[in-house]
Amino acid sequence: MLREWEFQIQLDEQSDKAIYLQIADAIINDIHSGRLKAGDALPGSRNLAQRLKVNRNTIVEALSVLLIEGWLVSRERQGTFVASTLPDFKETQTTAPIAEATNDATSGSTQLQIDDGYPNSKIAPVNELARAYRQIFNQKAKWQLMGYSSEFGNLEFRKAVVQMLNHQRGMRVNEQHICITRGSQMAMYLAAQCLLSKGDYVIIENPGYKPAWEAFDQSGAKLLPAGVDNEGVIIEDIIALLKLHKNIKAIYVTPHRQYPTTVTMSLKRRLELIKLSNEYGFTIIEDDYDNEFHFGYRPILPLSSFTELKNYVYIGTMSKVVAPALRIGYIASNDCTLINKVARLRKIIDVQGDSIMEQAVLQLIKDGTIKRHIKKATNYYKTKRDITEILLQKHLGNKVSYLIPEGGLAYWIVPKKQVDWVLISEKLNMKGFSMITPESYSFDKIFNGMRLGYASLSDQELEDFISALADLF
Repeated sequence: MLREWEFQIQLDEQSDKAIYLQIADAIINDIHSGRLKAGDALPGSRNLAQRLKVNRNTIVEALSVLLIEGWLVSRERQGTFVASTLPDFKETQTTAPIAEATNDATSGSTQLQIDDGYPNSKIAPVNELARAYRQIFNQKAKWQLMGYSSEFGNLEFRKAVVQMLNHQRGMRVNEQHICITRGSQMAMYLAAQCLLSKGDYVIIENPGYKPAWEAFDQSGAKLLPAGVDNEGVIIEDIIALLKLHKNIKAIYVTPHRQYPTTVTMSLKRRLELIKLSNEYGFTIIEDDYDNEFHFGYRPILPLSSFTELKNYVYIGTMSKVVAPALRIGYIASNDCTLINKVARLRKIIDVQGDSIMEQAVLQLIKDGTIKRHIKKATNYYKTKRDITEILLQKHLGNKVSYLIPEGGLAYWIVPKKQVDWVLISEKLNMKGFSMITPESYSFDKIFNGMRLGYASLSDQELEDFISALADLF
């Protein structure tokens, strides 16, 4: 640039639109008007922050939005530049920082599904996955792929998952400690069948994740609910249950982001739970269902990463990383005997899983596609979280309480007064919304709260639903 671009914007701190979105949209306006042209360099984030008198992190967030949308490109060691090929201005210049298509559930249907935290399949690396799949079939030895493979899952894929668990989540496992499954629910079922017997007890979080409860119930085990507060599962409840029942075999927890309340288990309770597990000999079944998407600077490490924990089963999934339809999960444990038992049972019902898909995803891991997608998706979901918070404040600010989640794909919203959720659900149905009612999270009582998944909905759909909900509170 012959002369430096002068960025002029009047920031409105009273606006419903977040400051970083105001900055992003102002840069889009300058690109659209021609003040910024393809190839023009933007000032550095520190320079822009000083000019606008805002925190540098605000500028970084604004630039991240524009990079994801395609307005800007980043060149290593050179800086940030206006992209040569630009997105359609009309599709992106909205209160949303990312162009979004309407949820498929509304196409040709009067019902909009309000889920409990599904990822947005529209941003999934589908083309890259399809390309990897085709490349595998174009290999010279492709005939070898059509035979049976290990019931543990593809060895190279297991090694990649092991590397991720050890390097990013602080665990100490190898390929003998892990079995690949068709999604986390299969992993849960296999763990229940191999770990539990009729008459055993399993402690569960209440409210909690019913599909896991059903897997435990199928094994013949009995469920014992423990309460949850803003620090996670309540240790006093666990101690009381341990004193009452002698045959407690396991506890099922979601400590990273408790389902459905999204709270993170405190370090104090983590250590207390580990101590109880070691003392009483029960296994901690840890469901880390959306570890990848965290918005803070320090991700919380799993319970299973603590060296002092003697008995654990760790369950994760690739379905939220890539797309819900991609059914790849995994189960890890420091008990190799248990993993061998899991693999033998898995072979009876599934023989080998989807080895070709495992190799395709492995290719995306090796070429960096998964890493780039997680970074892109995390920025996308953080923006969606912030937009949802703005809408909650706008429509429900004085009617509900909630915590802004530090990660994941959902809010837990609690009305300030007791409401009839069945009646609310029926009235929302009449307005074209289908929601998950609190009884879906409840063991022995109905909780006065709902889990709102925001990731797969457009901003307009979110506002329409939150506004309709506010009218009923």
